Amino acid sequence: MIEKFISPGDKIELKSTVSVVLPDGTEGVKTYKSSVYDIQDDGRLELVMPMEQTKLVLLPVDGEYDVCFFSHGGMYRADVRIVDRQKINGTYILVVEIISNLHKYQRREYYRFNCIVDMMVREMSRQEVDAFAKGLTFIVSEENMARGVIVDISGGGTRFVSRQKFEEGSIILMSFDLSIVDKERSFLLAAKVVYSGEIENRENEYENRVKFEFIDTMTREEIIKYIFDEERKNRKNGKGR
Repeated sequence: MIEKFISPGDKIELKSTVSVVLPDGTEGVKTYKSSVYDIQDDGRLELVMPMEQTKLVLLPVDGEYDVCFFSHGGMYRADVRIVDRQKINGTYILVVEIISNLHKYQRREYYRFNCIVDMMVREMSRQEVDAFAKGLTFIVSEENMARGVIVDISGGGTRFVSRQKFEEGSIILMSFDLSIVDKERSFLLAAKVVYSGEIENRENEYENRVKFEFIDTMTREEIIKYIFDEERKNRKNGKGR
């Protein structure tokens, strides 16, 4: 009963499951924004055909896409296959069937994704924290930073391992790169330490849990997009085993 989770009008994001040549000549995964038009009696979904620069994007019948649904009950994801294209009451529609389980994510900000990502880190001075709070990140130096490894990440924060113990409640500077839709994106973020403790049986190695501070919505969404993209890759690889 898909109607329990998805409703007409819900915003969606369709992502191709294979790399394509993008307008800038590079290869990557193409993403389209649209919405749910209606739900058929057999459970198939009618999606509004996406547009780019006022032009309809004629996605091919039999094409498979990873879809993220932004519904009133939360965020859901599923793989779909386009089975038909129609015009209903003047609206161009894609009819799709769901070909995977419908998976609900936790509240997007707090869903943690296990990963291995190199990072650089150091504590921030009071003056630097004040600068970050005012958006003056360009005056914060990336010098004298130590290495660490992010082991899970969410839109709200990270857990990382380092050889340095940080004072709980202190604000740290984090620098790391993520591959988002096949492109490298660099992040320079401030975070508040909520826990820092030595790892059992691993001398001079510390587990740190931090919450992002002064992070803007666009940056948070980019991190969430990275998480969902990696989750999709993992599900696809799991099907292939």
